[in-house]
Amino acid sequence: MANKSGRRRFGNVRERSSGRWQARFPGPDGRMRSAPRTFPSRRDAEQWLVVVESQMVRGEWTDPLRAAIPIGAYADKWITERPSLRPRTVELYRWLLTKHVVPRLGDVKIGDLSTALVREWRSDLLAAGVSQSVAAKSYRLLRAVLNTAVQEDGIISRNPCRVRGADRENPAERPVLTVPQVFKLADAMRHRRLRAMILVTAFTTLRWGEVSALRRGDIAPDGSWIRVTVAHTEVVGRGIVVGPPKSRAGVRTISVPPAIRPEIVKHLMTYVGPASDALVFTGPKGGALRRAHFNNLTKWPETVRKLGAPGLHIHDLRHTGNLFAAQTGASTRDLMARMGHDDMRAALIYQRATSEADQRIADRLSALVEGREIDTDDQEDDEDGPAGSRVPVG
Repeated sequence: MANKSGRRRFGNVRERSSGRWQARFPGPDGRMRSAPRTFPSRRDAEQWLVVVESQMVRGEWTDPLRAAIPIGAYADKWITERPSLRPRTVELYRWLLTKHVVPRLGDVKIGDLSTALVREWRSDLLAAGVSQSVAAKSYRLLRAVLNTAVQEDGIISRNPCRVRGADRENPAERPVLTVPQVFKLADAMRHRRLRAMILVTAFTTLRWGEVSALRRGDIAPDGSWIRVTVAHTEVVGRGIVVGPPKSRAGVRTISVPPAIRPEIVKHLMTYVGPASDALVFTGPKGGALRRAHFNNLTKWPETVRKLGAPGLHIHDLRHTGNLFAAQTGASTRDLMARMGHDDMRAALIYQRATSEADQRIADRLSALVEGREIDTDDQEDDEDGPAGSRVPVG
């Protein structure tokens, strides 16, 4: 907009030798900047300056020079500057960045990234055979990186990761064991020192990193409780790293079902050293368990296939235990505490699964009794009536 003297109040425009018009304006720091492109007319250049001035007044303007940093370089720095990330998370983020983000978007300037480009990138990942789960993880990483660019660094005014449903994994339903199957699996352990590990993982809903990191001092002498304070993480090139549990809620004390306490006490007496820091579950030579080592010791794929649960993972024992806990009618808050979650969504999933299973049972019972009689010909005499009687329903 021009003032009475004919000079613009904000910025200035001039005609170039090419006949196109250039717009220049002062940034918040007082330095003059040029528009990223020239314009076909003076009016177009002035209208562009009006938009920039409006953005500055509303606090929405971002410096295009700062937004010129490539996404790959910014994301790499983003991971490095988060020392609180768990080693396994850092490893996952760098793999996702290198494998799925950088090849297509690494050289794109942050300021040039659009929602359409993000949508196309995700579509290309899926078309190339990348699973929906990995594509969702890659998308969530990119979104988190760009959230920092918006909220903390002020490089861009809006996160272009706005593709509906792109952050959802929708994983396949994992297998669940029955209580008898859990004990059958424990009995199938070739190395008896691993029998109690199966029971503890299932009935106290521990993660692999939590159960493999347990020390004698973390378990009550009578097996009545287990305290989780640390977890093992396997990091490529570093081996097993001892660190905090997955979340703040992961630090917890769990009550052990009385039915399996004798198994734990027996295990402590037979396989665990007297020192308070002695590992509770180890390999035959006393070393810390790696997941691949555990699978080899137990012949896991073959063992679970014979059990009738092909494809079962060790983590599915935690999944099984969570469902057992939900079936007791525990509150959402109590389930969260036992599972080590500080987000109620996981607890609600298990509660909903239990509710849906109960409804299926009710529906099937209804189909059995609706319009029929219950045949008790093969029952022995009891207080409800003699054998051979037919008890009418309704």
